[in-house]
Amino acid sequence: MRIKFAAGTCFYHRSCSLTTLEIIMKHALGTSAIAAALVTGAAFFSTSALAQANPQATSQATPAAQAENNAAPAAEKTFGFIKDSSQGIYAGDILARVRAIGILPDSHASGSVLPTLGVTVNNAIVPELDFTYMILDNVGVELILGMSRHQLTSNLGHLGGVNVLPPTLLLQYHFNHAGKVRPYVGAGINYTRFWNSNLNAGGTPISIKNHSVGPALQAGVDIQMTKNLFFNIDIKKIWMKTDTSLAGTDLGTLHIDPLIVGVGVGMKF
Repeated sequence: MRIKFAAGTCFYHRSCSLTTLEIIMKHALGTSAIAAALVTGAAFFSTSALAQANPQATSQATPAAQAENNAAPAAEKTFGFIKDSSQGIYAGDILARVRAIGILPDSHASGSVLPTLGVTVNNAIVPELDFTYMILDNVGVELILGMSRHQLTSNLGHLGGVNVLPPTLLLQYHFNHAGKVRPYVGAGINYTRFWNSNLNAGGTPISIKNHSVGPALQAGVDIQMTKNLFFNIDIKKIWMKTDTSLAGTDLGTLHIDPLIVGVGVGMKF
């Protein structure tokens, strides 16, 4: 039995209509699309499984991505901050500074005799060397080394001079450690040795106690100029004193307590 349609007939079978041919082609195309989708899905899952089983091969298959990753290595981090070796200071760094310091004694006396003599200690300008070791990004330990010689005068006239060696150990806190302008504060202990004294009153030697221990405070700022070189301004207050006697008679205690102002340069290692 043959069914005829109003449309034209097929080339091979004159009795087949074009509508019937269209239905056949649609079924054929639908089957091909489903097959193509199945093949694509199978290829996708096979590639994913291969990548999981052999990640090294996958990484080798993408050299462009590897080159991009190598071009931008991860920055080293220190205590939550990104470390930039060209700027700032970090744990493990060593700082060395050389300063010219002005020593400004705030001298006064205590006891029964010395206060009546009006003893004063003169200022001095000397070099100073210090080293700081950064135990944390913001915390350092500083050792200060310097020596000065001071002249003493009184109502009786010139009393002579004495050398002062005051090594000082300070615990510092550095603000803005990763920046170029780095203020800091410090507190610690000072040990002072008095030596080479030629103090005398009217030709009679004045004896002094050779050792003193006292507190020390500090404030300053480092201003970075190059990768490892920086400019430094520093102020310290040191408490030091010595007991005095004349021919076995106690004269009292001389307090020197200098304010020390320094300017210099430093190097980071």
